Amino acid sequence: MIPIRDENPSRSFAFVNLAIILTCIFVWIYEITLPPLAWEAFIYQYGLVPAELFQRPWTLITHLFIHGGWLHIIGNMLYLWVFGDNVEDRLGHLRYLVFYFLSGIGAALMQSAVAFLVGNPYIPLIGASGAIAGVLGAYMYYFPHARVYGFVPFFIFLIPVQWPAAVFIGFWFIFQILNGLLFLPYAHLGGVAWFAHIGGFLVGYSLARMWDKKEIF
Repeated sequence: MIPIRDENPSRSFAFVNLAIILTCIFVWIYEITLPPLAWEAFIYQYGLVPAELFQRPWTLITHLFIHGGWLHIIGNMLYLWVFGDNVEDRLGHLRYLVFYFLSGIGAALMQSAVAFLVGNPYIPLIGASGAIAGVLGAYMYYFPHARVYGFVPFFIFLIPVQWPAAVFIGFWFIFQILNGLLFLPYAHLGGVAWFAHIGGFLVGYSLARMWDKKEIF
């Protein structure tokens, strides 16, 4: 699923969302200047290693700003650019920042649980995708009928689509579940953190629903 844009203009400037995107880009630029051994040390220092979480709890936050390659960061930042501004507009700037980090933390904890149960708890978790999955969950709750323009990969083709957000994000979420189950026997090898996506989405959707019912700061 490759989103390009949505028909859902924001009423305010989403400066928190933009700041997160720019921070991720700056960190990635720093990463690519590092020699291989220094880069690996950086990943293990600031990425989230489930087995070392209690020794380095700050990595629940720092891992969200680290990415493994140009496709990794471009894909994540594209999703955040398309969907994040509207969620920030709906929640407000401060609540959006708290929401983003809570979604990322929830995603990391779920992926860590899977790593301890069937995977390898010494493989570092990096990337903003868990927090961004939370943004998708909130977007689906707040704006289910907003039209999303993008592409759906089909073998070697990209099929253009114009779907309501509930359909676009719903297909994305089903894809995460199917892949999470499919690759569960190989979780010890690392790879895509499917359960971080699932956990982040569930946390984000739940927070959006809860905060929609009551005013939280």
